Amino acid sequence: MEIVMAIVIGILFMTATYLMLSKSLLRIIVGTGLLSHGAHLLILTMGGLKRGAAPLLGEQGPYTDPLPQALILTAIVISFGVTAFFLVLAYRAYKELGTDNIEKMRGNRGNE
Repeated sequence: MEIVMAIVIGILFMTATYLMLSKSLLRIIVGTGLLSHGAHLLILTMGGLKRGAAPLLGEQGPYTDPLPQALILTAIVISFGVTAFFLVLAYRAYKELGTDNIEKMRGNRGNE
């Protein structure tokens, strides 16, 4: 199962890198979202994909470590806030400048 997760994480990182290198601001935001999802899966996979019970007192048996899940939950909340901020920033920039192209926002006309 770890091999499949490693392939999925690699595809997410590859897609996120491709999107973040584009000139469209909206694609950059989607790329950062995909990158954060890839990082969440990476943390979960590195914590180990095991089956087991919750670590409760008085219970016997194999336990799963709750620390990676707590870290991912915190990271999801933070990435949601950052994505919401990026979307508001992109909307405001589009309203002010009339474009979401990074080259035009800088003032470069490019080859268009």
